Order: sequence, then structure tokens, then C-alpha cells
Amino acid sequence: MAKRDYYEILAVNRNASDTEIKKAYRRLAIKYHPDKNPGNKAAEDKFKELSEAYAVLSDGQKRATYDQFGHAGMNSGGFSSGGFSNGGGSPFEDIFGDIFGDVFGGGSRRGGSSRGRRGDDLRYNLTISFEDAAFGTEKNLQLPRNLACESCGGSGARKGTSAQTCQTCRGAGQVRFQQGFFTMTRPCPDCRGEGTIIADPCPDCKGSGLIKKKRSLALKIPAGVETDTRLKLSGEGEAGTHGGPAGDLYVVLTVEDHPIFERDGQTVLCEVPISFVQAALGCEIEVPTLEGKVSLKVPAGTQSGKVFKLSGKGIVSLQGYGRGDQMVVLRVEVPTKLDQNQRKLLEEFAAVSGEDIHPLGKGFFDKVKELFG
Repeated sequence: MAKRDYYEILAVNRNASDTEIKKAYRRLAIKYHPDKNPGNKAAEDKFKELSEAYAVLSDGQKRATYDQFGHAGMNSGGFSSGGFSNGGGSPFEDIFGDIFGDVFGGGSRRGGSSRGRRGDDLRYNLTISFEDAAFGTEKNLQLPRNLACESCGGSGARKGTSAQTCQTCRGAGQVRFQQGFFTMTRPCPDCRGEGTIIADPCPDCKGSGLIKKKRSLALKIPAGVETDTRLKLSGEGEAGTHGGPAGDLYVVLTVEDHPIFERDGQTVLCEVPISFVQAALGCEIEVPTLEGKVSLKVPAGTQSGKVFKLSGKGIVSLQGYGRGDQMVVLRVEVPTKLDQNQRKLLEEFAAVSGEDIHPLGKGFFDKVKELFG
């Protein structure tokens, strides 16, 4: 049966760059890899075909020969495309390690195992007041977390000793095994992928290289933060193992509700009650803001729900430019308890005022008459 064109197999054109060929192989190899298609003979055959095509097209000399002579050039040039190996530092080994080290936990650790591993990231939930969110603040956090063991310096081995190279994997951290057409790799079962074994563990950290302790951290919270704002403290997460870098700490904020103010972005909202006499006659009142009380003139005839803007009395922008406003919503209160004298005075007021006292109501009932007759 005639072999398919290698460019057709990888779905690239004949002028494809090395990067395009590598990407095409990576995408298709992941799709047809035997580990993702157990027992699927067709997928295994497709994977072999893809790998054969890539082994040729990823090698400049072999690709030039193939472009000139086709499959015949491959067989006559001392290269057997059906029996290549993934060893010896070939281009195939590079892509094999790139793909299957990321996706399937395989990959080669050429040059020995690096035991240092990055520490885990941590999340800390912090609740702050409305005012702290508006103006910014600094908080002192007491965090329990894993730190490098001081006794062994994070190595995990008793002071004066060191870890020994694993004899099973000879320090590679991985062992090879045969799976169908390929030689695969997996973490060494004896050293668990570390490449070394601690024969005499540190008594303080029991060989882990880590000790759980509380650490005090100063956290600066900028003005303008909101609920779910996430602050990152680089290198303040769990300590890395065996000399690896520490992870990061993410502080996620929750802002408490305020008894008077509400917030909409950079805008502060505040409802202020006034009496119906103040609304009718007009007055000057004091209204609260985040920075204290300010005076507000209420014109005569103000209706309930009227909104007044106090410029620059809102929240500072988290990005560092501008400040929002405060919106004051007036709510006119109607008295619920009247004595005889108050009721009499109001009745007299209503009698002399007629319908002119509530023009909005008059207009509403005029529209009702027009609709229903």
C-alpha cells in the first residue's frame, strides 16, 4: 500500500515553517496518542504515521531529501522511517518531551533531575470596612503556612548529610517503559520523581524540607477596592521544596455593608429623610459624607425622591485617577401621629389651599378622567 504524503499527514503545505510543522504535529499527536485512545488500533496507527512524518519533516536534511526524492529517497538513504528511535537527543525526542511531558506526565529529564519545586499559591479571605475600602488602609495578617525548615535549610536531609542519587532512575526522576511502538517515561516509583533519596531525613521536618509556622505580613490595601478585589503578594505563598521558589499569596477582599451609605462603582449613595414641612417651605440641612457632614440647601417644594449631587465626595478610582460623587436622595416623611390641634390646622390648610397644593396629583387625575370618562 502506497504511503501517504508526509505534508498531507500533518495537514501543512510544502512551504510550512519548522514552527508550523511542530505545532501541527503537537496538535494531532495529542489527539491520537495511545494514552487517550486505549485499545483503539486505528488511533495507534494514525499516531505512528504522524510520528513518522514528523521525524522526517522536522529534520532539515531528511526533509530536503524527501522534497527531492519522496519516500524513495528515505528508503535509499540509509534511513528507515518505520523503525526510528526516540533516543539519542533527536528532534523527535525534543517534541516528544514537550508534548507528553506536559499532557501525559511523561517527557525526558535530560541532564538529571532538578529537585527544586515551586511552592503552592495561597488564598486568604479578608473582610474590611466600607471606609477602609474607600480610603485604603494597612492590615497586619497572621498566616499559618509552610516555610523552609531552618534546621536543614529546606533540603530535607539531616544537617551534615545530603540526599543521595536514586539508583533506580540514576537521578533522572523518571523511568522508561515500552508501550506499543514507543518507549514512554513515567515518574520513578522509588524516588517519586525527585531523582534523589533522603537516607537520613531531618528530624524537624521529617524529610519534607518544610515547617508550618505563622508569619506576620503587612498588607497595603489601596483606596477604591471593592468586594472580590484580589491583591497578589509575590513569593508569600507556601515555600518551595528543596530550594524551589515560593508560591504567591492572593488576598481576596470582602467589603462590609455600611449602615448609611451604598456604593455603585465610584459613586456613593445616601438617603436622607426630611419632614414634609421642610420640603414644602425649603430649608438647609446637614447630610453625612465619608469625610463628615456638609450643608445642603433644599429648595421649597422639593418632592420625595429628589436627588442632589455632591461633587467629589465619592470613592477614589482604584486606577489612581479621579474621584466619584455622592448622590443624596431626599425622602419626605409624612407624620403618622397627629394630635387634635395639628389635625385641625392641617384641615384648615387643606381647605384654603384647594387643589393647587398638589399639582402633580391634579395632573394625574386629569389624565384618569380622559381615559375613563
